[in-house]
Amino acid sequence: MEELQSTEILEREILEDARKKALRILKTADDTIHAKNSEWEKKTTCLLNDLEEKHNEQNKQITEKLMARLPIDKLRARIEKIEDLLHFAVESWYHNLSKEQIFELLKKELLDRITANEGFSASENKTAHYNALEQNEAETILKTLNINFNIEKSSAAGYFPSITLETENSRIIASIQSLIDYYLMEKREELIEAMIGRALMEDA
Repeated sequence: MEELQSTEILEREILEDARKKALRILKTADDTIHAKNSEWEKKTTCLLNDLEEKHNEQNKQITEKLMARLPIDKLRARIEKIEDLLHFAVESWYHNLSKEQIFELLKKELLDRITANEGFSASENKTAHYNALEQNEAETILKTLNINFNIEKSSAAGYFPSITLETENSRIIASIQSLIDYYLMEKREELIEAMIGRALMEDA
């Protein structure tokens, strides 16, 4: 009987010892898990802070670049707007011209260029090419200037009316396009001032 009791006590002691060891192992594992979790939380927090700092720095750089470019973009947009207004104004001017006014402009251009080119009419084999005009209109313009040329339709495409006089040695071109180019180039400041005013020009 005493042996059985001794055996039971021994078993209980063994079980108790095993339970304590198991508890120690579980506690150690739990402590290790908590330590690892804490370590990962710190690393994750540091990583997130680094990412946020980099993100904020990138945003700052982008904002600085955008703010630096803003005056340039504003100026570019203003220039583009002025260019659009110039071309619109010139096109409106042209579309408001009567045919008679267009013919007068071409005649004046031809006369000025012929006057500046001495000896032009002395050459033979003279040909006149017209564009964006009817042949009878080109003939009328030339007759009013006492120019007797062989008249042919120009093979070159063009939106604005023009007349080109050609001889063996010279070429004279009178066109509405050249007038428009002249005004857009030489009279640009005057045109802009007339459209938007001196104060706005200086502010630009």
